[in-house]
Amino acid sequence: MTVADATSGTGAPAVSERQARRAVTSSFVGTAIEWYDFFIYGTAAALIIGPQFFPSASAFAGTLAAFATFAVGFIARPIGGVVMGHFGDKIGRKSMLVLSLVLMGVATVGIGLLPNYEAIGVLAPILLVALRFLQGIGVGGEWGGAVLVATENAPPGKRGLYGAAPQMGVPAGVLAANLVFLLVTQLLPEEAFQSWGWRLPFLFSAVLVFVAMWIRLGVHESEEFTQVQRNEQVAKMPIVEVLTKNYRSVLLAAGTFIATNGIAYVFMVYVLNYGTEELGFDRSTMLTMLIVACPVWMAGMAFSAFKSDTWGRRRVYIIASVALLVTSAAFFPMIDTASIAVMQTAMIVLAFVLGCCAGPQSALFAELFPAHIRYSGASLGYQIGAILGGGLAPFMATFLYGTFGTTYAITGYFVLIALVSLGSILMLHETNTDARRADAGRAS
Repeated sequence: MTVADATSGTGAPAVSERQARRAVTSSFVGTAIEWYDFFIYGTAAALIIGPQFFPSASAFAGTLAAFATFAVGFIARPIGGVVMGHFGDKIGRKSMLVLSLVLMGVATVGIGLLPNYEAIGVLAPILLVALRFLQGIGVGGEWGGAVLVATENAPPGKRGLYGAAPQMGVPAGVLAANLVFLLVTQLLPEEAFQSWGWRLPFLFSAVLVFVAMWIRLGVHESEEFTQVQRNEQVAKMPIVEVLTKNYRSVLLAAGTFIATNGIAYVFMVYVLNYGTEELGFDRSTMLTMLIVACPVWMAGMAFSAFKSDTWGRRRVYIIASVALLVTSAAFFPMIDTASIAVMQTAMIVLAFVLGCCAGPQSALFAELFPAHIRYSGASLGYQIGAILGGGLAPFMATFLYGTFGTTYAITGYFVLIALVSLGSILMLHETNTDARRADAGRAS
């Protein structure tokens, strides 16, 4: 094994099967729990945060304010990605993953215990924003570390498939968050939910974080990073090297993620509000439709990640991005039929396509950067895309519908960001060397 193999992203030292299984399990479980924490805020923003923390605003303004605080978490994410990426590239992936769990757990439980506007006045939304910012710091460092633990410990030829584990943690977190909210809304009277019941999903996070911590502490540092340390190739300032030598990869990686993330957050967050406020469905109906779509979303991730190990990351991503352009254009016209069967079909199809876009992403982002700056590079690309995508999307959807009074404005926004992401992936090179060799063999 050469030094180039350890640092280029095209090869990796051998890893035991047991360590690989533990690493991929840790990535999935830890990421699912972190995203559960992050997403329960999104669900709460659509259902309850406005009247609890911005009661003096109109319903429309309160929803905008709630989604604006939702976006604060995304603004913090690149900071978490840069800081944890720096130390993840210098001292190791594992320690940063543990830190991200602690930050997320503290912030989420803190929101569950936070007095509302009626109790402490303007201090309530200020503290809410601060805790949401801390959530963003935690999740900002999570994705890059979880992806690297999974991909750097993957067996040969399975980097794409193993990299799907932290990606699948995202819809698993959505599924868990919405199941918990569904249970709370079903089991509690409306008055109890409004008064204190909405806090229960946040407080439940404490139990989940302890479970994830137990699993994550048993994971070894990746052999690929250990070899970087052994060969004294640790970067002094990883983020500086990323920004000076790999900025094109960062920008294109971010561009590929804008549509996947932006459309997904409208799908997960805004549609809950739209379905209840504009179409007249109850919370349980909208939550149930989202819950049904989540396993299909995960299936799309697994399928496309598996195919990316043989077809190539870029090829799979292009096909999925074209499909996303088409399905996102049809999504809101189908939702606006107000037919549960048609709405459920729209959500299932979009979920599968979103999953197909996300499946190859972990391996693609990891392979774009050499091992000694990989945590910083992959995290920064992902989090910039997250700000421009999911951070803005629920706010933009609310604003566009409130301004134009039609979901065609949201559809136009979907098409625009889908074209940006498709253009970005077309400008990237293939990163899967196994797929490149296979194509070369067929050509010869």
